[in-house]
Amino acid sequence: MKATTASPADRWRNWGGTASCTPNRVISPSSAEEIATIVRETAERGGTVKTVGAGHSFSPIAVADDVQLELSGLRGLVGVDGKQVTLKAGTHLHEIPALLAPHGLAMANLGDVDRQTIAGATSTGTHGTGLAFGGIATQIAAVTLVDGTGEIVRLGPEDPDFPAAALGLGSLGVLVEITLNCVDDFRLHAVEGPASATEAIEGFLDRVAAADHHEFYLFPHTDCALVKTNTRLPADAAVSGPSGFRRYLDDELLSNKVFRLLCEIGRRAPGLVPKINAFAGRSLSARELTDASTKVFVSNRDVRFREMEYAIPLEDVPDALREIRSMIDRRGYRVSFPIEVRAAAADDLMLSTASGRTSGYIAVHRYHRDDPADSDAYFADVEAILTAVGGRPHWGKMHTRDAEYLRSVYPRFDEFLSVRDRFDPSRVFANGYLRRVLGD
Repeated sequence: MKATTASPADRWRNWGGTASCTPNRVISPSSAEEIATIVRETAERGGTVKTVGAGHSFSPIAVADDVQLELSGLRGLVGVDGKQVTLKAGTHLHEIPALLAPHGLAMANLGDVDRQTIAGATSTGTHGTGLAFGGIATQIAAVTLVDGTGEIVRLGPEDPDFPAAALGLGSLGVLVEITLNCVDDFRLHAVEGPASATEAIEGFLDRVAAADHHEFYLFPHTDCALVKTNTRLPADAAVSGPSGFRRYLDDELLSNKVFRLLCEIGRRAPGLVPKINAFAGRSLSARELTDASTKVFVSNRDVRFREMEYAIPLEDVPDALREIRSMIDRRGYRVSFPIEVRAAAADDLMLSTASGRTSGYIAVHRYHRDDPADSDAYFADVEAILTAVGGRPHWGKMHTRDAEYLRSVYPRFDEFLSVRDRFDPSRVFANGYLRRVLGD
C-alpha cells in the first residue's frame, strides 16, 4: 500500500475542471484488506474516505475532504465463470475489451467515453443508448465492497440491498470487485448522417423504438442534426467502412482538433458561434461502418467541456428539446457544443436515473473555457425545463438538485437512505456533494 501526504502541488482536479480538492492523504491500496484497515482507522478518528477513479465526473461526487483512495493498484481480471466476469474495481473501461476478448465476450452496452473506471462508471449511472438496454450498472451480477465499519461485504441479486449497492454513488462503501453479466462478442453496423433538427426530433421516438441503438446531436442556432443508428451483428460479421485515413479525418482531425479551434474562436467571438455551427452542420456527411462493438460505441473526446445531463420520461423528449431550442434563441446564448439525445430501458436499481421508467436523456455541454457565468446560466435554464417534467440529473454531471427534490422523483429514495444508514452509520464516505443530494 502506497500512502502520501497531499500538498497544494498535489491538488486533485477532475477532467472537466469543475471540481477540485487537496486531500490530507492520498492512498493507493492493493487489496480489500488494506482498504478495510484504512476505513476502520479513519472512522475511529471521525474522518472521511473518498474513492477517485478517472476523474471523469463533472459533479463533485469524488471530492475528498480527508483521505483520498485512488484505485490504480486494483485493476485487472479476477475470474471468468461462463458469461460472468469479475473485475477489480479500478479497471478502466478501455482496458476491459482486451480482458474479455480471449473469452469471446463483450459488455452488453457502453457509452461513448471509456476513460472511466468500472467502479466510477457504475456508481454514477453511466449509460449508453438503446431501449433494450439499461445503464452499465444494470450489467452488474455482484459487487464486493468495504462498508463504513470496515467489513468486506459481497452482494448479489438475491440480497435485498443489491439494488442500492449496484449504483450507490460511493455512499455505501468502497467497491473492490465487480462481477458483470457479459454477452457474446458482437459487432455493430453504424449508419451516421445529417438530418434536419426538426426531422431528428420528430422521428426520435419511432427511431429509438425500431433500432438497437439510436442517438442524435442537435447543433444550437441551426436546423442541423447528426443522427446515429447502430445495429448489432454477430462477431464474425465482416469489418467494413471508411479507410483508416477517413476515420482519422472524421474522428480525430475534425471531431477534436478542428472542433477545438472552432470552440476557441467561438469563445473569443461569441457572435460568430451561430455561423460556426451552421458551417459545421453543413459539413456533416453520411457514412456507414461495421466494426467491433467497442470501436463503434466509443469516441475519442479530447476537447474538454462541462456537461449537464438529465433523464426524463421518454415521451417528453421531443417537447423538451423544442423548448430548449426556443430558450437558447430567446435568451441569446451562444452555444458551440451540440445537444446529445439518447434513451435507455427502465430498471429496478434504487438510484438509477431510469429507475422504474423508460427514459430519454438530454445532455448539454459548454466548452471548458467559455465564460463560467454564461455557462452556469445556460445550464440553469435547461435544468428548469427538464425538472419541470420530473427530470433526474446524472449523478456524475453538473446539476443543482438537493435531497428534497430528488426524493420527489425517486420512489425508492428513502429506501436507499435506510440502506446507507446500515452500511455507513458514521458517514465515513460523506462529502459535500453527498450531503446535498442525500440529505446528511
